[in-house]
Amino acid sequence: MSFGFWSGLLGVKYEQLWRDCLHHAFPNSSGRRKQVASALEGVRKFRNRLAHHDSMLNLDVPFEIRRIIEVAGYIDHDAEKWLTHISAAMETYAERPIASSDTVVVAARSAWPLYQKCHAYVCQAGRTFRAIERIAFYTDSVIQTDVPLVRHRRDGVDWSADSALSLSGSQDSNDRKIASVIETSRALGWTEGVYQVFLLSHQGDPQHRSLPSPIRHQGVGRGSAFTQRQRYVSLHALETAATTADL
Repeated sequence: MSFGFWSGLLGVKYEQLWRDCLHHAFPNSSGRRKQVASALEGVRKFRNRLAHHDSMLNLDVPFEIRRIIEVAGYIDHDAEKWLTHISAAMETYAERPIASSDTVVVAARSAWPLYQKCHAYVCQAGRTFRAIERIAFYTDSVIQTDVPLVRHRRDGVDWSADSALSLSGSQDSNDRKIASVIETSRALGWTEGVYQVFLLSHQGDPQHRSLPSPIRHQGVGRGSAFTQRQRYVSLHALETAATTADL
């Protein structure tokens, strides 16, 4: 059977089958079909990119590798440990030419207020990113001074009150933080759906970075924004820029 068959078997139309028996195949998961289905679908898409010799340049390869190991752990912890032990993927990845673009600047009209409330960045599920260490926020023609470190990233999070309640009771601190982000965002008017979330550092954290001053964008007119989605730069460039023209 194709990989797509197995990921499709966890789709919404098989919810009852999941409840009856399929959940037993993933004894170490949260028990939520949506979470397992999202993780497995992410593995399938990554596998397809590799199989089709697609470019890996704009993909966070370490995150995708971690997701593979995580899915293996849903099935069997020994398999997770074995894969971690034998995999040479990260050693190979470490040999790549060094790229200085360690920070993604995101368009953040809604994301910046949310970060200020709960120190997280939330975007659509499945959105791809290069391997980055930090996120900077571009809003109102300015790159804001906070350049937080990415502490945790999770894709395919069910953005519902039930999901927040379930995560809030978890022993995992990241689960509880994500629950708080869901509750805060919903109070700000975010709708239900499936999202990707980055938990970020904040002022007071020794690894958090703050720019000397906001970086203003001087372009004007339609389509002249510094970024309308995401753009990659180095932290060093941000720390030394006077305006976005320096980036």
